[in-house]
Amino acid sequence: MAKKLHISIVFNEPTIETAEGRKYLSEWGYADSYEAAKAKGHVDLSEVGVVEAKEDVESALKGLGYETSVFNMSNNVEKLLGFIKASKPDLIFNLVESLGDQAIHEMHVAGIYEVMGIPYTGSQPLALGTCLNKARTKELLTFHRIATPQFKVCGTMRDLNAVNLSFPLFVKPAKEDASVGIDNSSIVRSPSALRKRVKYIFKKFEQPALVEQYIEGRELNVSVIGNENPIVLPISEIDFSGLPAEYPKIVTYSAKWMNGTIEFEGTKGVCPAKLPPKVEKKVKDVALRAYQIMGCRDYARVDIRMARGGKPYVIEINPNPDISTDSGFMRSSRTYGFSFHEIIGTIVDYALKRSA
Repeated sequence: MAKKLHISIVFNEPTIETAEGRKYLSEWGYADSYEAAKAKGHVDLSEVGVVEAKEDVESALKGLGYETSVFNMSNNVEKLLGFIKASKPDLIFNLVESLGDQAIHEMHVAGIYEVMGIPYTGSQPLALGTCLNKARTKELLTFHRIATPQFKVCGTMRDLNAVNLSFPLFVKPAKEDASVGIDNSSIVRSPSALRKRVKYIFKKFEQPALVEQYIEGRELNVSVIGNENPIVLPISEIDFSGLPAEYPKIVTYSAKWMNGTIEFEGTKGVCPAKLPPKVEKKVKDVALRAYQIMGCRDYARVDIRMARGGKPYVIEINPNPDISTDSGFMRSSRTYGFSFHEIIGTIVDYALKRSA
């Protein structure tokens, strides 16, 4: 009887409250009681999403006949090295998103797999690091004539003098993902508001601020899977119609993760998005080109703002996106016809093919 392939699911379980989560818990009056917040339905889903994802992936892999093991890095690289040496997995299903709340280390963990010669799912270190750097991503897209909002990176307050973009503007941390650092104050409409927000980014995140043109219009999530012949899955749209009129129509951290907030309840994913056939094709073509230009591998999600005239602007590219059962990526996968088990099996097949 042939030996079952051994797949290790490696993830980093977050601390019980993220920095962003603590901010909102404090605003709600729960600064010292996470359990009280949960009882009221105010939950930071970024905390539980990683845990749920690894459990869902493990269940799917077992259902597909693989031997599995699960390893929580706990922000300990030496522990990871010891685990890999001892367990000798045939493949790593990589769910690591950061180390010590530092998103940049996602690429370094993938680099460890590379150095140790262990096959793994998802994108390589260069793609992970480049996509995290929003400014560099936009530079590459612009070089390849893919539309992205005009921008300026501000590393000091003096850099604001060179911002010649018209209001409203969107201000965000230059090197974060998962909507970290984005809230209703991220859209600014005056020079004073711009200065205040940039100063906030410097102080809160200790990194440059990305100031970009705000694109009024629809927000689309385009998921792509595959390598030689990638498949663009049905387009998902973020429906902002449930937000109060005075709220900006953007995906804030609360909208993405903070269950129980106005933003979370007022933004819903709709798939497939209702688009004219020509517009749908244009959006899919742009997303596929962005996926390939950035060197994404196996699966990724491309986020697009579509202006009212129908022109798509790429705002972010997410290699190794959230694949929990209620994520946007899985919403598109289900609409295409994939079950959760099938999409996990497909991602594994892509990775195993590289090591064959």
